[in-house]
Amino acid sequence: MEAFLFIPCLVEHVLPQVGEATTAVLVRAGLTPVLPKGQTCCGQFAYKRGRADLVRPLARRFVEIFQDAPVVVCPSGSCTAMVRRYPSLFAKDDPFREQAAQVAAKTFELGQFLVERLGLTDLGARWDLTAALHGSCQTTRVLGAGSATEALLAKVAGLTLVPLARPERCCGFGGAFSIDYPEASEAIVAEKIDDIVASGAEAVITAEPSCLLNIASAMAKRDLPIKALHLAEVLAGEGI
Repeated sequence: MEAFLFIPCLVEHVLPQVGEATTAVLVRAGLTPVLPKGQTCCGQFAYKRGRADLVRPLARRFVEIFQDAPVVVCPSGSCTAMVRRYPSLFAKDDPFREQAAQVAAKTFELGQFLVERLGLTDLGARWDLTAALHGSCQTTRVLGAGSATEALLAKVAGLTLVPLARPERCCGFGGAFSIDYPEASEAIVAEKIDDIVASGAEAVITAEPSCLLNIASAMAKRDLPIKALHLAEVLAGEGI
């Protein structure tokens, strides 16, 4: 079975190792990854600024690229959530609304796809370390895929998950929020880092690239020896 990869902007330009790991995980799951050319931003940033007019052309392009895909897999909860919103961008009598709905229905965040569609939790991964899980707002509260992430990590050999004191807390990124309110964003992520340090974890794992980048940057500013890993990197095992 082919699985078409939807690669978010942050993964393509800043975190390419997440894209490589996602490909490796899909192969490990017995799938054939396909990377369509011509992908663009999903439009999430413009959407959160209330500019649906700017998102519609991106939605049309996304649907044109992926309409023939058997399934679309993305290593980002927030970008997947954006695609799920595409139908609502078009009027009820617009025939494109149904096309967008069909593509949205077959687009999944990586962990959600593996667990809920394939019924897989054990990918044969091994990481000998203690880690804390940061469940992103979009992956957990919007997509409802938090339990899938936890189920996958529970099967990683050698991995010990330790709880955060306030696991429901946002990391402070929030797309435009971190740009419009940088001081508030930095204060929020500072508390998240405090919780990670207090947990004693050697690493923090998340399924969301934007959270990964935000948390990793904040930890680097404190010169903390804590790894920041995407779910795909963990499932692909060491050596990626």
